[in-house]
Amino acid sequence: ATGAPVAAIHELSHYLLGKGLTNVTGMNKGGTLSQGGVQVTMTQAVHSSTAEEGGQLIPTGDPAGFVVAFPNGFVAYHAGDTAVFKDMELIRELYHPQVAMLPIGSHYVMNPAEAALACRMLQPEFVIPLHYGTFPVLTGTPEELAYRLKDQPQIKVIALQPGEAVE
Repeated sequence: ATGAPVAAIHELSHYLLGKGLTNVTGMNKGGTLSQGGVQVTMTQAVHSSTAEEGGQLIPTGDPAGFVVAFPNGFVAYHAGDTAVFKDMELIRELYHPQVAMLPIGSHYVMNPAEAALACRMLQPEFVIPLHYGTFPVLTGTPEELAYRLKDQPQIKVIALQPGEAVE
């Protein structure tokens, strides 16, 4: 609605273009898009990936996460909906994200224990928990994530409320 640029896995980019979006760039895992001084690199994610069309689920390409490197050197990793996976160590080694945004809800994504393991692999300064508390099967909580990270005091959990911002 705003005309904001959209970066998406190649197959999803075609779906979005077909829905009328115009500022869409298709890419694939390992690829990097540079726009306005920001570098966006697509990474692996372990999840399903479909869209609903006329009551049917249609495939929209592989799930993905993103590493975003800002001009000031700050690096953020948005894992997307995913399970924990060992290649998160490669994300740390290659990109050194200072903040990791990780799902913690369980059932459809990793749970807080798995997200804590992801934090041990990524070693960010900050972790922002995502995809929890929106409906009953998503039982993971930021408090449980913080508890699971008590042996990692250098990693600060930042639990945001909808619409809340952090600097």
